[in-house]
Amino acid sequence: MAEAKDTAAAEEHLRRLRRLCGALPDTVEKISHGEPTFFVQKRVFAMFANSHHNDGRIAVWIPAPEGHQSMLIHLSPEKYFRPPYVGVRGWIGIELGQIGDEELAEHLAEAWRMVAPKRKSAGGDKFPKKNGAC
Repeated sequence: MAEAKDTAAAEEHLRRLRRLCGALPDTVEKISHGEPTFFVQKRVFAMFANSHHNDGRIAVWIPAPEGHQSMLIHLSPEKYFRPPYVGVRGWIGIELGQIGDEELAEHLAEAWRMVAPKRKSAGGDKFPKKNGAC
């Protein structure tokens, strides 16, 4: 199941993830724990994982609302999994080859909302509107 670290598929999925995460306000990409990781105001909301510990998955790890991890894994185990380290805190792993852009964008926006600091302006909330992600 192990896969090389620098495959064309991994690069394509990373470009896709960069495009979707970059559409969210104040997103910054940095390398963290050896992988491209996406932050909002110094808080992680998405981490790319290319065959982490040789698991063969090209995935993204994101925080999810309480109770969603087990529900998603139960409903779609080919798409969702419990990632190492952060899985105990309710994060989900998403196999990037098993999910479309629209659904992935909804999950990323929900993860962004979960970690972004709350801020208001005279014009109202600056956060992306919820579409029923996760």
